[in-house]
Amino acid sequence: MQVSRRTVLGASLAAALPLAHAQETWPSRPLRIIVPYAPGGSSDIIARAISQPLSEALKQSVIVENRVGANGNLGAEAVARSSPDGYTMLLCDVGALAISPSVYTKLSFDPSKDLRGVTMLAYSPHLLAVHPSVPANNLKELVSLSQRSQMNFAVTAMGSAPHLAGVAVERASGAKWQYIPYKGGAQAVADTIAGQTQVVMNGMLATLPFVQSGKLKVLGVSKRTRMPLIGDVPTLAEQGIKDFESGTWQGMLVANGTPPGIIARLNTELIKIIRSPDIRSKLTGQGAEVVTMAPLEQERFFNQERARWAQVVSAAGIKLD
Repeated sequence: MQVSRRTVLGASLAAALPLAHAQETWPSRPLRIIVPYAPGGSSDIIARAISQPLSEALKQSVIVENRVGANGNLGAEAVARSSPDGYTMLLCDVGALAISPSVYTKLSFDPSKDLRGVTMLAYSPHLLAVHPSVPANNLKELVSLSQRSQMNFAVTAMGSAPHLAGVAVERASGAKWQYIPYKGGAQAVADTIAGQTQVVMNGMLATLPFVQSGKLKVLGVSKRTRMPLIGDVPTLAEQGIKDFESGTWQGMLVANGTPPGIIARLNTELIKIIRSPDIRSKLTGQGAEVVTMAPLEQERFFNQERARWAQVVSAAGIKLD
């Protein structure tokens, strides 16, 4: 049986019409931003800062949901398995997400294949901080102290970005510390403030307020140049960890298969919101830099981070189920 070109074109057009209509009417119901960490961390702070402006821009409710577990992988998987329609978004540390495939032997989804980038939102370097009672005022003194007595190092889960940053510093400096995992940066910081752990490495956005209030003492910042807000604090690179840079890269992602038009709309609205004077000022005042990217730029960044941290994971022999 012969099929005419007109018939084929008609069938293709008919298949495309529902998709086009869906993009034209999107969004027609409330949206969710899933934050895969506990409240109070960098991703949560940004999600709650942008949710209302995004709701106003899209004329729909935007709900922030904290879905905690498996170092952020539980929430990330929920988005990866969601309908690719743009109604369920993931706001997470993109760098941490890039680490997971190298660390977890039984990861049930592939971030590179199952998720698509929308835009990066902000970067916040890690702060290396200690409880005020710790008798060290710089990295060299902390390393020396760790070699003489037990140092408990609070991290946002084993295999997390702060954990691997701590491992990289430990290997480069000769420090010796015991890693204590938590379900999020806020909990890691809280226990260090309480004296349950002595050292913490966490995003500046969520950690700086406790440094400013004197509840934590900062010894170094994981950026190649000093941060103006704490200009008297040397970088870890200055203190001997050559070219070292790490931090939290908050970005928005959606399920693979989400229509390009919806991704483009989200990218446009989110960049407007995160660059608005009010939100930019708020984030800058807490030590975060507004960083935006096109979807393809974000995916290239993700792949670069995945390759970079895979080397650290391999060298340290870190593997988790």
